[in-house]
Parts: sequence; structure tokens; C-alpha cells
Amino acid sequence: MRHRVRWLLIFLMFVISAVSFLDRVNWSIAISPIEKSFRLSNMQFGWVFSAWVLGYALFQAPSGHFADRFGPRRSLTFGAMWWAVFTALTALVPSGMAGSLALLIAVRFLLGAGEAVVYPASNRLVASWIPSQERGIANGFIFAGVGAGATITPPLITYLILNYGWQWAFWISALIGLLAGVVWFLVSRDKPREHPWVAAEEAAYIESGLPPSTKESRGEGFPWRGIFTNSSVLALTASYFCYGYVAYIFFAWFFNYLNQVRGLNLKSSSYYTMLPFLAMAIGSPLGGLISDLVVKRSGERAGRCGVACASMALAAVFVALGVRAADVRLATLVLAGGAGALYLSQSAFWSLSSRIGGRSAGSLSGVMNMGGQIGGAVTASLTPWIAKYFGWGSSFFFAAGVCGVGAILWLAVNPDSSLATKTEALEAKQVV
Repeated sequence: MRHRVRWLLIFLMFVISAVSFLDRVNWSIAISPIEKSFRLSNMQFGWVFSAWVLGYALFQAPSGHFADRFGPRRSLTFGAMWWAVFTALTALVPSGMAGSLALLIAVRFLLGAGEAVVYPASNRLVASWIPSQERGIANGFIFAGVGAGATITPPLITYLILNYGWQWAFWISALIGLLAGVVWFLVSRDKPREHPWVAAEEAAYIESGLPPSTKESRGEGFPWRGIFTNSSVLALTASYFCYGYVAYIFFAWFFNYLNQVRGLNLKSSSYYTMLPFLAMAIGSPLGGLISDLVVKRSGERAGRCGVACASMALAAVFVALGVRAADVRLATLVLAGGAGALYLSQSAFWSLSSRIGGRSAGSLSGVMNMGGQIGGAVTASLTPWIAKYFGWGSSFFFAAGVCGVGAILWLAVNPDSSLATKTEALEAKQVV
């Protein structure tokens, strides 16, 4: 154990990733009873979901700075406590009062703001604990938690709704989040040499694989100007916007699509909804493993940029073909393939943001993830609008086109565009 503590922390991040997605996907699974209880239309339901995504998006960069400043241990513990409280408060909003829709929107916005710290803090952990040559698979396992959490959520939430009511689904989710936060605080540390379980050999191995900008970190970060003027960061962020747009089709609307458009009952929809998320859980670590292997053979550009570009292009094809399938089971399988292909690219985004960001990995990845979540906020509201006026098929075709643009944007990413180098150039220019 003393030689594998870093992988224990990666496993705990996998669990926290799964729990955070339980707390966000439960809303889309409970769509029918919530709409009935609050008398919401699909458009209004989309507003509430968009409120969560908007809060999540707007607080990405501040949360990344918070994680850089206070470390992943305290920042993730605080985040877990926060979202446990607001998940529980979702179930306490009274449905019969005037202004209940506005209150739901406010609660979900604040829940999103609290969850924003998860992945910037995760990237801060990876930057301090994982050698460069292992970051693809490490990020792949962390983001496999997204698929795992979303796979478990449909049957769990459906069971709780059918047997105890939709409010209990949120209270149980809150309790699970609270427990995860406590375990994380007890087990984690910000740096290897701070952890009592880490052997000197493992600490030395980790440090030998860290870039100098990370090893020299004393809590300070690079100026925000360096982040927002780095062309590779901007390309990564724009591509992640496209990624987020497509991913949130599955998180926000896939269950509803199967239930209301394809005609599956609640129980069947909950099982078929698991397939894309299961594909995500498989695709994320598989993409990380492939990416690391290609990096060792052909370098960072082929291993990160090339793998991500090809994965997103393949996802675009699957999404476009899936919606054309007449049989609902075949359509679900093909669309699940699209979700899995999309998640083959996930670890490349986070591995490169850690590499480029160095000691500001949390802040940079927060900016990148803000782009992805803005994409999610757009799809949460735009998807039902396109479906209303042009049909659900058009919603998925549009998403496929957005995914294709995201693939092309990877061609503009330079994996060697270090934030440290860019900042040094800016500072030298100011001195002159």
C-alpha cells in the first residue's frame, strides 16, 4: 500500500466523480414526477437544469483558483459538504407555493456552484501526485466515475422514486455525497510527502515524473492573463465547449428521449439509459490507456491531440447514425457507441491542461471546464427548443455537427505550449 498511495487517491477521486454525477443526473431521471409535482413544461425543466449548469460553469475558474490556493483536500471536502446540503434542499422546495420555480432555479444554481470544484481540484491532485507518463490512465479512471455514477443513477433513482417518492431520491443522494466528503478528508493529502502512508520510494518516483513548474509550486499561480492569452488553452476550451454540448445531451435529455419520444416505459427507459453511461465508464480509462501508449511511441501531440481528434470525429458519426435507426434498441446501442467514443477523448483534455498549466493546473482546467459546462447549459435549453420546432432528430444532428467542430479544434492545440513559458515571455515583454 505504501508504494501505491497515489492510486488509492485516484480511486477515491473516481468515487467522488461518480457521486457528483449521481447528484446531477438524478434530476433528469426524476423528470416525470418533478414535472407533475411542480407542473413544469419541458422548457421550464430545461431552465432549471440550465441553472445548475450555469452555476457549475461560472464557478469553474474561481474553484480552480481555490483548489490551487488551498489544495485538493480542503477544497473537495468543502465542495462535498456544500452539494450534499443543496441536493437535500432540492427535495424540500414546496411545490404548491408561488415562486416555487424560481426557488428551484436558485437551489440548483447553488448546487452547481458547489460541484464546480470537483474536477479543477482533481486536476490539481493529478498535477501534484501523478507523474506525466501516468496521467492519461489516471485521468481516464477519474472520469470513468462519470460513466459509473451515471450508470448506477437510473436504476437507483428509479427504485427510490417508485418505492419512496422522488424526494427520497435526493435525500439519499445527499447522504452519499456527505459520506464521500468525510472519507476524502480523512484519507487524502495535498502532496505525497505530506501523506503518512507514502513511502520515500514512491514520493521520489512521483517527483521524478513531475515538471519543474509543478515541483516548485508554493501555492502561487500564473497570472490570469497568461491563461487567457494562450492559444492552446483557448482551443482546448472551445473544443471542450463542443464536448460538453454533446455530453449533456445524454445527461439532460437521453432518458426523456427514450421515455417520451421513443415510447419506452419508466422502468425500461431507466435500463436503456444506462448503456451510454456504461460506454462512458469503459471509454474513459480505455482512452487514457490508448493515449499514454501513443505518447510513449509517438509523443504528446499524437497521443493527446491525435487520439482526442479521432475520438470526437468518431463520436460525431455515431450520434448522427444513432438517431436514424428506426428500432429503439439499435438506436440506443449506436448512440451509446457515440457516448463511449466521446469519452475516449476525455483524459486528453485533462492531461494536457495539467501539462500546460503546471502549478496553475487547477485554474487552467477550471477555465477549460467552464467552456464545457457553458456548452452543457446551452444544450440543456437549446435541445428542447430545436426538438419543438424541428424535431428530436434535428437536435441530435446538430449535436453531431458541434462534435465535429470540436474534433477539428484539436488541430490548433500545441501540447508544448507551457503556461510557464508564455508567462515568462509576457513578463519579459513588460520589463522591456
